[in-house]
Amino acid sequence: MTKIYGDSFTPDWVADSIFYQIFLDRFFNGDASNDPPGVEPWGNPPTRENFFGGDLRGILRKTGYLQDLGINALYLNPIFKAKTNHKYDTADYFEIDPVFGSNELFREFVDDLHNRGMRIILDGVFNHCGDGFKAFVDFKNQGEKSPYSDWFIPISYPIREDPPSYYTCGGASDLPKFNIENPEVQNYILKVAAHWLKHASIDGWRLDCPSKIPLGFWRKFREVVKEVNPQAYLVGEIWRDAEPWIQGGIFDGVTNYRLRELILGFCSSGILDAEDFAYEVGHLLDCLGAAAPSMLNLLGCHDTSRVLTVFNGEVKRLLIAIVFQMTTIGAPMIYYGDEVGMLGDTDPDCRRTMVWDENLWNQPILQTYKQLIQLRMAHQALRRGRLLTLLTVGKVYAYKREYEDDEIIVLLNPGIAAHNMTITINSKVEKWRDVFRGKEIAASNGSLLFENIGAFSFVVLTPIQN
Repeated sequence: MTKIYGDSFTPDWVADSIFYQIFLDRFFNGDASNDPPGVEPWGNPPTRENFFGGDLRGILRKTGYLQDLGINALYLNPIFKAKTNHKYDTADYFEIDPVFGSNELFREFVDDLHNRGMRIILDGVFNHCGDGFKAFVDFKNQGEKSPYSDWFIPISYPIREDPPSYYTCGGASDLPKFNIENPEVQNYILKVAAHWLKHASIDGWRLDCPSKIPLGFWRKFREVVKEVNPQAYLVGEIWRDAEPWIQGGIFDGVTNYRLRELILGFCSSGILDAEDFAYEVGHLLDCLGAAAPSMLNLLGCHDTSRVLTVFNGEVKRLLIAIVFQMTTIGAPMIYYGDEVGMLGDTDPDCRRTMVWDENLWNQPILQTYKQLIQLRMAHQALRRGRLLTLLTVGKVYAYKREYEDDEIIVLLNPGIAAHNMTITINSKVEKWRDVFRGKEIAASNGSLLFENIGAFSFVVLTPIQN
């Protein structure tokens, strides 16, 4: 039996969304007047320390590009005041970092997105802060005498940073861990969460490393957020089992790294054949239950190598992965630049500046994304339909998305060519159109015959109405 998760406050707009993740310093510099000191020329190699000047006005100047791609929801990496380029070391949770803009500009920015029919979620970093955070500075200077001494978790006194004598995130001395058991800390974080929903009208939060914080706090977090906006989207950064986070009134969805692993195993490494892939995807969907449409389905992000790099530059294999990402259950998310074939190894190389020279764009990847996004937005079956496996033979996997009278059939083959395959489609539709080739395919006795399925190929079929 399929498990039912979520509650009446699970946002219905997420299933209709195409998310785009932006690492703000690296997307586009729209206002040179707020550049940080020592900003480097666009296109220089990224490091963990350098800055390039991307900002909120940069996104505003590129909203036309985003809408042309088909994006209707943004996820921004942290944008609050901090020292680093990644901003996961928050110094002030109530101030937009001046190198990105201002609080007033951010409100105008959100209004502009909403007027365009776009949504926005922010990165919430609440497990830890930065060493420039006012309470931590006081704690570091005054130790046990500080009124904020219980906001953090000391190991010993006096407070020192090398090595840190307090709990941190990942051993980084500039990322002191909050004592989340302290009611004052909880109230502060809940105030932050509500503030940006109320005063800037953001559409939700992506929560950073939530597994480092007790589940009980996240239940309180959900209550506060949903009281302000019942349709706010809460998505947790979870790399493994999603079930604990979606079955107890905590998050609406999680970053679907488990699905990413399966896609890479089927399309890139070849670890999974079609039968294994279909089974594992089906099992994952069954575990997710009614929360499946609210998952954030990604192929890459700021914490992974660029997806084309993961595929060793094999575009044909990557296109198959993109087809599945865009036609399966859950909200697709594109990491900025992946749609034009940007390359990069792990952090910091995966955080290169966005390529704006169209001559350097990988057009097969870009046009495939565009076509699939248009198809997804045109068909309820791809956004809200169930997924039915039709065939698994060797590396050939065929499935159908179905919602009321709307049907889409997808065939993937990340392996060698296959021949003379008959697929029972369980449909009354007699004629189908191959979306990417424009060909018409006729069904016979409820089946489709494929005489030749090319190596590293895919087929997407839509019904031709009589």
